[in-house]
Amino acid sequence: MRKTSQRQPRPAPTLQEQLPELRAGQSIELLKELHILTRDGRLNQDTRRKLKQVNHLLQFIEPLLQEALDERGDVTLADHGAGKSYLGFMLYDLFFQGRAEGHVYGVEARAELVERSRALAGRLGFDRMAFLATTVQQAMAHPDLPERIDVVTALHACDTATDDAIDFGLTRQARFMVLVPCCQAEVAASMRRHKALNLSRTPLAELWRHPLHTRELGSQITNVLRCLRLEAHGYEVTVTELVGWEHSMKNELILARRREPPRPGTTARARERLDQLLDEFGLRDLGNRFAA
Repeated sequence: MRKTSQRQPRPAPTLQEQLPELRAGQSIELLKELHILTRDGRLNQDTRRKLKQVNHLLQFIEPLLQEALDERGDVTLADHGAGKSYLGFMLYDLFFQGRAEGHVYGVEARAELVERSRALAGRLGFDRMAFLATTVQQAMAHPDLPERIDVVTALHACDTATDDAIDFGLTRQARFMVLVPCCQAEVAASMRRHKALNLSRTPLAELWRHPLHTRELGSQITNVLRCLRLEAHGYEVTVTELVGWEHSMKNELILARRREPPRPGTTARARERLDQLLDEFGLRDLGNRFAA
């Protein structure tokens, strides 16, 4: 009789096969603490999207950190609206941990999240991480933040929190700002308030006559005004996608690099365009928010 061959069982997939987003040298213990992996090292599907977004963002931020480090021999990063500090912890693990220089500061208004992050940094030995239970506005003059901040980040900071992070970066003359805006509502609310007046004033108001268009256009205009404001203050701005739209609808990534020295013609033109847009869209009441 012919013997039937038995199929060999397939070996269990490795963690790298399960999680192709995992980077070489990335701390498995940290991913467990952040609940990206389960305690037994399995993939937590609910947070895979978060890992993909943050790892993609790291690819933009790490070269900026290296550039600042090369320029002055040290580098500081302030992460605003840090939440559970996914971004700060993963940056520390992959960039700061292997170096003697550099500090990461997480700014978060919710004290319980700050305490949790402090405890986790202590367990992992991430000694050059600090967490402040404060708002972005209060962080402007916080005694535990250094005068020099090289990189300012704000990942999914809701509504005006992104503008607060920009204010902070401008005040500290940050070399770089990395912003992923979220849930912009202030501009759309202003457009709704003045809709009747603007419909009588300009045919452009048809662009936001319907509520859905008001929300969408308000979000778009908010980020355009932010970019012009940064340019008016001497920053070179790039706008790109963070990840594919299938992963997040809040997908716009604003990268700002301060020019040294700034170009007066470029800053003046951005300031003029910003002023014109505030007038054109009936947003003069938000002039202080987008002051250039």
